[in-house]
Amino acid sequence: MTMHEQESVHDAVGAYVLGVLDDADAAAFEMHLAGCQICAAHLEDFSGMEPMLAMLAEAPAPAPSSNVVNLPGMRSMQPPGWMDAPPSRPVPVVPAPPSPKVLNGLLDEVAAKRAAKRRRGMYLVAAAAALIIGGPAAAVVVTADDTGSTQAQPHSTSPAEDAFAHIQDKVDHTDATTKVSAAVGMEKKAWGTHTVLELKNVKGPLKCNLIAVSKTGEEEIVTSWAVPEWGYGIPDSPNPAGKKPLYVHGGAAMDSNDIDHFEVRTFEGKKLVEVEA
Repeated sequence: MTMHEQESVHDAVGAYVLGVLDDADAAAFEMHLAGCQICAAHLEDFSGMEPMLAMLAEAPAPAPSSNVVNLPGMRSMQPPGWMDAPPSRPVPVVPAPPSPKVLNGLLDEVAAKRAAKRRRGMYLVAAAAALIIGGPAAAVVVTADDTGSTQAQPHSTSPAEDAFAHIQDKVDHTDATTKVSAAVGMEKKAWGTHTVLELKNVKGPLKCNLIAVSKTGEEEIVTSWAVPEWGYGIPDSPNPAGKKPLYVHGGAAMDSNDIDHFEVRTFEGKKLVEVEA
């Protein structure tokens, strides 16, 4: 089969959707469709477009000219008195089906619009997923350019680090044994105490809790996190991420006046550092 014949077979998709193929051509196209992924994809793109294509196919053809031209020296071919005869009924015009070029143009336009819609959907999903990820990872801001497309741009700080910078009431301490340093910021809320932790000089892998201890000895876990192998807040760390402190935040149901101190403990119960409230 030549390249021209292959293109002609692919061009039959639109005519098949409209039902303008005769029985033999329709049967031949269906046999071709069973093994052609290109035509199958085009047929899917045409799904739901039958009404629009049918309107295109039913567009009226240009009306034939009614002008009569008599050449010099020639007798009119009309019978005598034809000007006085009542006008005859117009001959119905049978619309011609749209050409393959028109159908392919519609197909290309539909495919382009659907591809653009899918791309916009993927951009929005990726941006939403990035915003959901919290903790020490960098926050993501979704912006729109002049064309309306969305782009995800990294934010310089995490939400916990931003909160730590704005809280005024902070207390810090470095454990003499573990050398782990912690600073805790507290913010009084109607529901309890918003608490933000800055943690330095801690190596992993570890899983830790920040625990609020009341003046009566009651304990409450404020937040939890994992420390990777390279750690956090280590000045000489070979990993750039390990040189930065860890910022996490959470909430305690206790009133800030009822909290005696905070402890950073591993899941195994080892205390890394204690900070007075």
